[in-house]
Amino acid sequence: MTKAVKKQALGRGLSALLKDPENDIKSVEDKNADKVVGNIIELDIESIEINPFQPRTNFNEETLQELAKSIKELGVIQPITVRKLDFNNYQLISGERRLRASKLIGLKTIPAYIRLANDNESLVMALVENIQRHDLDPIEVAISYQRLIEEINLTQEELSERVGKKRSTITNYLRLLKLDPIIQTGMRDGFISMGHGRALINIDNQDVQSDIYHKVVTQNLSVRETEALVKNYQDSLKPKTAKPVKGNSFDIKEDEKKAFANYFGTKVDVKVVGNGKGKITIPFHSEEDFNRILKLINS
Repeated sequence: MTKAVKKQALGRGLSALLKDPENDIKSVEDKNADKVVGNIIELDIESIEINPFQPRTNFNEETLQELAKSIKELGVIQPITVRKLDFNNYQLISGERRLRASKLIGLKTIPAYIRLANDNESLVMALVENIQRHDLDPIEVAISYQRLIEEINLTQEELSERVGKKRSTITNYLRLLKLDPIIQTGMRDGFISMGHGRALINIDNQDVQSDIYHKVVTQNLSVRETEALVKNYQDSLKPKTAKPVKGNSFDIKEDEKKAFANYFGTKVDVKVVGNGKGKITIPFHSEEDFNRILKLINS
């Protein structure tokens, strides 16, 4: 108990130090920087701004209320992490749920680790730390990877090393961003999983993507069933190949065709279709001609 009280008192003492304009710390070489950077300090919540690099954009209200209740009873167990911007002005690096929950119950201060970081370092710290979380949805993770690649100018290989993930894993997440925005929203809202999204991304036509997505959601289809739908669609696009004609066919000789023509007194069309099958077409030009041919057949 004594240690906890001393720790809290230390944090409050450093908080007062940070509010002294004569002790404004901007780099690790500044006076008292060693007392501030890397230490837990009680900061005024109003002095902390939200990190624009935060990958998470969806916050479940119910779980946020549960966290607020826990903080009200037990306090903030894990401090947030911030970076110092200007005098008594900080930007959140990680811990936005804790910060939001603390605001819900009206806390004025919150324990925080102080970091000194430039914009790029802050972006990397915020994104990499959040990517490691298990409660980000696949689209949030994909957006985080995309931002690191574009804003820090990383290759997928470099990103793989930075975040400790296989390159193939990163590629699979990034491909999700090619999905129709409606499908991306469905994944963020939990209607479909990343497995469903990975199946749907194999369809280039976004209208077809949306149609299959609608079936998946309304019929509560599994990933395997979704993959089957996608495969059926892809198979339907393949060119139809003519079935090979089976054997046992034969050719009709010209003198055999003439024998039919001579017998019926008219040109007879004889064709072999395949597999030994065929048809004989006998034309007639009048009722009288029809009766003449009929008499020949019945004779």
